[in-house]
Amino acid sequence: MRLVFAGTPQFAEVALAALFDAGQEIALALTQPDRPAGRGLHTIASPVKQFAAARGIETFQPETLKDPSVLARLASARPEALVVAAYGLILPPAVLALPRHGAINIHASLLPRWRGAAPVQRALLAGDTQSGITIMQMEQGLDTGPILVQRALPIGQDDDAARLHARLASLGAELIVATLQEVAAGRARPRAQPEQGVTYARKIDKAETAIDWLRSAAEIERAVRAFRPSPGARASLRGETIKIWRAEPSKGRGEPGTVLSTGSGGILIACGEGALEVRELQRSGGKRLEASAFLRGFAVSPGERFARAVG
Repeated sequence: MRLVFAGTPQFAEVALAALFDAGQEIALALTQPDRPAGRGLHTIASPVKQFAAARGIETFQPETLKDPSVLARLASARPEALVVAAYGLILPPAVLALPRHGAINIHASLLPRWRGAAPVQRALLAGDTQSGITIMQMEQGLDTGPILVQRALPIGQDDDAARLHARLASLGAELIVATLQEVAAGRARPRAQPEQGVTYARKIDKAETAIDWLRSAAEIERAVRAFRPSPGARASLRGETIKIWRAEPSKGRGEPGTVLSTGSGGILIACGEGALEVRELQRSGGKRLEASAFLRGFAVSPGERFARAVG
């Protein structure tokens, strides 16, 4: 099938690679314009652009899809279907209607749960026991279109955003290849999403990454995993921002945020319910360190109190 592929991050690159390896004809790869990234703010091409360049696939990086010249460029690619995976721009109705088979989206949740921009992080924050992939026919609503294929994936106790993203990316790649075969053969049977169970996965705001020690240790530990590897869960000690990268719920009682004990195993901090054994931390501008190494360079004493980071 002749495709235009629209995606930007690694999640999308995995799907593009699977489609390429399956022999699908990728006429054009749509991806976000190159952006400054990293400490040096060097301009970096997206994973999709890097893959496309290495395979000789033409890329197109418009700032908007509303310009008539952009629609003309897409039409000239003569796509039979548009495959979308974490692209980052809203597709106008004219773009959705362009291919004969419409636009088909790879979404990292079991719709209608977690429609929107951050389904993986929201699932982890909520303590969901499963996530999954939905392959859906796109329409103008936010992730409201009919479902073509859906498959669940359990969320493990050790899953963080990076690991769960990677597992879902592999599943999404597998399912989009199979779904396009069904679409091409005329066997695809879209079904409407249920009206019940709708939740929205709004984009993560920086303020949410500040740890609220009034919450339970279980909730805070989920936040640590949800914000790993980026942007990181933040706390404040002696006015300095500390990122917490690994932690486990534990037993303990005290004023929320108070250090109960320190040792080779970690820093035990009281929460609104239970306590958090912090195993890996990072000072602003420093390296991520195991708790024992962190304590050698930044002594922390029982009775000190972590606060919620600001800014």
